[in-house]
Amino acid sequence: MQNGMHTDRERCVRAVQSKDARFDGWFFTAVLTTRIYCRPSCPVVPPKPQNMVFHPSAAACQQAGFRACKRCRPDTSPGSPEWNQRADLVARAMRLIADGVVDRDGVPGLAARLGYSTRQVERQLLAELGAGPLALARAQRAQTARLLIETTLLPMAEIAFAAGFSSIRTFNDTVREVFALAPSELRARLPKTTPRAATPGALALRLPFRTPLNPDNLFGHLAATAVPGVEEWRDGAYRRTLRLPYGHGIASLTPEPDHIACRLTLSDLRDLPVAISRCRRMLDLDADPVAIDDQLRTDPLLAPLVDKAPGRRVPRTVDEAEFAVRAVLGQQVSTAAARTHAARLVTAHGDPVDDPEGGLTHLFPTPEALAAVAPETLAMPRTRRTTFTTLVRQLADGSIHLGPESDWPATRTQLLALPGFGPWTVDAIAMRALGDPDAFLPTDLGIRRAAQELGLPSTPAALTARAAAWRPWRAYAVQYLWATESHPINFLPV
Repeated sequence: MQNGMHTDRERCVRAVQSKDARFDGWFFTAVLTTRIYCRPSCPVVPPKPQNMVFHPSAAACQQAGFRACKRCRPDTSPGSPEWNQRADLVARAMRLIADGVVDRDGVPGLAARLGYSTRQVERQLLAELGAGPLALARAQRAQTARLLIETTLLPMAEIAFAAGFSSIRTFNDTVREVFALAPSELRARLPKTTPRAATPGALALRLPFRTPLNPDNLFGHLAATAVPGVEEWRDGAYRRTLRLPYGHGIASLTPEPDHIACRLTLSDLRDLPVAISRCRRMLDLDADPVAIDDQLRTDPLLAPLVDKAPGRRVPRTVDEAEFAVRAVLGQQVSTAAARTHAARLVTAHGDPVDDPEGGLTHLFPTPEALAAVAPETLAMPRTRRTTFTTLVRQLADGSIHLGPESDWPATRTQLLALPGFGPWTVDAIAMRALGDPDAFLPTDLGIRRAAQELGLPSTPAALTARAAAWRPWRAYAVQYLWATESHPINFLPV
């Protein structure tokens, strides 16, 4: 795949005619005769090629006057993999828009987070996506509104403001324009048996992904490293607390064959799109596993691992700063010891929350709270204590900012300058917190053992040279190499 696929007309037509779900989210098909836009895998009879035009985003389709198909529901397709595999301005902007920055801070706030002028941001988004930041945020609000209409019994006025609309009139007009139905008609179309959340703030939804998805290492890693009070594995679901812009939440995520079942309990429904976005990022659901696995299979020594269990994802995080702190706590200690260190900090400095199911007790502490901890109370070696206190102080005062918009190379340089931060810690943060799909851990003991067992070079320099052929997907190669060991991170908990 490559950037701007919607401009390759012949390839897009083939994808639509074969109803290939792998391309959902890469581009959208707008039909000139019906004024409807669809995902490539739409189940209806494909239109004639001369009646198809292709757009890079749902927002661009809406800008051009097309409404969403009622059959394939293109607004619910997985997001484009582009935004999680690139580190340029457009990709960073899209990650921030998904995180709700435009709704909270406007386009000036988005531009400030990116370090560019509003004009530059608008120009680049328009050039690549056919829509500016306001239109992209509006498309996201429409999707959130539809989700709330169909999965809750909330009054429409509450849904309008929870979805981020400034007025009920704007909400009604947007829903009608995008879906060709009034909000009440959208709700009325659902079967009476459709489950809907009656509890305020509680939602049940499905998170789509591109197949295949191997849940073993994804959920195994999250469960094996879970911090008591903040995370748990219960009844086949990974559960964790979420610190969100307007309040807090609890997410429960269960792997199913064709989707992730997601239950969200939110203290403020305005946080819904952000909560969904962060859960999707944590589970790497917008990845393109076919493209990734095809690239890794070109190495004859990696190919058997990929063929045995295709579709591995990179387990990520809902909070970049939290992961960086936990990476330091995990330096040169076992997984169990790292969990114990983190649990002590959570109990002492985390914000308490109420969990209706009783297993979760706290939000992970903020950098500001951790920066106020007396260093002598930290049960860790002096050098790691210095590493920890330096990191949380710089996160708290803004000297280092870790977020979806982080510039990967620049952030690596900043982290490497901190005391006690070597390549392993920096690349672990790049891979799991920042989302760099090409982060690599050649010095990791598990990686070196797996390389030796497979007949790959096992010294860091030689392995890095061999791994050049795996780019830009070396973070996924790490998952396949780790999976050769019998560590709990590689298995779904029983």
